[in-house]
Amino acid sequence: MTQTLKAVTTAGAIALLMSSAASAVTLNMMNGSEPGSIDPHQASGDWENRIIGDYIEGLMAEDADANAIPGQAESYTVSDDGLVYTFKLRDGIQWSDGTPVTAGDFVFAFQRLFNPATASDYAYLQFPIKNGSEIAEGTVTDFNELGVKAIDDKTVEITLEGPTPFFLQALTHYTAYPVPKHVIDAVGDDWTKIENIVGNGPYTPTEWVPGSYIKSVKSETYWDAANVQIDEVNYFVQDDLAAALSRYRAGEYDILTDIPSDQAEWIKTNLPGQDYFAPFLGVYYYVINQEKPPFENADVRKALSMAINRDVIGPDVLGTGEVPAYGWVPPGTANYEGVEPYQPEWIGLSYEERVAEAKAIMEGLGYTAETPLTLQLKYNTNDNHQRIAVAITSMWEQIGVKAELFNSETAVHYDSLRAGDFEVGRAGWLLDYSDPSNTLDLLRQPIEQDGTMNWGNNYGRYSSDEFEALVDQATTEQDLAARAKMLGDAEKIAMDATAAIPIYWYIAQNVVSPKVTGFVSNAADIHRTRWLAKSE
Repeated sequence: MTQTLKAVTTAGAIALLMSSAASAVTLNMMNGSEPGSIDPHQASGDWENRIIGDYIEGLMAEDADANAIPGQAESYTVSDDGLVYTFKLRDGIQWSDGTPVTAGDFVFAFQRLFNPATASDYAYLQFPIKNGSEIAEGTVTDFNELGVKAIDDKTVEITLEGPTPFFLQALTHYTAYPVPKHVIDAVGDDWTKIENIVGNGPYTPTEWVPGSYIKSVKSETYWDAANVQIDEVNYFVQDDLAAALSRYRAGEYDILTDIPSDQAEWIKTNLPGQDYFAPFLGVYYYVINQEKPPFENADVRKALSMAINRDVIGPDVLGTGEVPAYGWVPPGTANYEGVEPYQPEWIGLSYEERVAEAKAIMEGLGYTAETPLTLQLKYNTNDNHQRIAVAITSMWEQIGVKAELFNSETAVHYDSLRAGDFEVGRAGWLLDYSDPSNTLDLLRQPIEQDGTMNWGNNYGRYSSDEFEALVDQATTEQDLAARAKMLGDAEKIAMDATAAIPIYWYIAQNVVSPKVTGFVSNAADIHRTRWLAKSE
């Protein structure tokens, strides 16, 4: 009943928005799940990133290809030792309420990001900044020790722990965005409520109907407003992918950010030129809660991984041709040259031989068809996730595993993963910047904040001192080849222990109306609205 009601509500909202915006150039985007937050320090998914990246801009921004380009910064310099970045802000940049954006807004934002009280799950993405991790862990309590300084109102200086080849790209992530100090001082965490929110990006949110849509309108205070061609953008909540495709065909959506995979071939055949299917840096995987028996046993995790026939997931289960994944760092990731793609020691076995070995492992632990290992497999509500879960459940039956499927809305699902309230769960990771550390950091040990262990995005609670030491060592290694080898060794340690179960490398599945121009497939699958145009 809830799903039906949501569909009616969304359809009604589309009709209303289309009729009320007849004179404006309006982009209607199927955006996936309901945003949990549009505060850049609390967001966690690409469905939130699309909205946030349209209304806030960092020192660096993305071009249409998702390359890092100056955003609020007009220019920057880097010290010879690669440790100090100095950014000069553009003249006249403002928040959408007319308040000037200053270097102090960036200092305030980074201090808020690392403040343990903020408990930002993604703060670690900016740990290359000097004393960022120490402040987040509470071992440094003087925020003035953070390596982010306002030299004057127009100059931001950032000092790093060590040379970081991907740092400019990392600054395009929403964790590096400024937040409006003057608004947060006035209303606190309510600053992202529609009645309070301001941004410094090309758009400003003006409406939020929970379960239906968020609407943003072009900001006339944005420094490059003269080149922004879309007047309004509606980000529609839509987890029902079949319904989304129907609405796209009816002209109600201009962009689909996901599709029902069994319709991929139909789309290619019947909507030529509108399918933007392309590989990008991301891994689809299952996490196993290693704090719950028997999943702390690496042999159990290995057997579960061996029994998954990845060769049929992309071509047959999904029908979109995703490439099987056995490692943790996506192929083509920068700063990983010279590292051979990870392969498990059983990669050379046929699928039948893998199942036989996995079955023998489970039988040795007492799990058979008569005495199966029972587990619950959680996934967020989505047609494709369900198809994969059903297929893998069937594969696991061969080795004495009986899985119960449990689905929930995206926000609820990820809350369960973070809380450790699961046995096996579906997850996915799209790289925030092209560097192996961006995926390897998902397996790092927790930090303690206010007496609580924060596992961040290490949902499975994998923990290895050897892995941790290598990743730590790599953060200060200046020789890129040596750094890549350390990270490659760390990946092997984690994957040999089946720290998680990679299933496939992502393929972006966008569908874009011929009316929309400026949409470019790219390795990050990031497409800011400021680069798009739409004709009627």
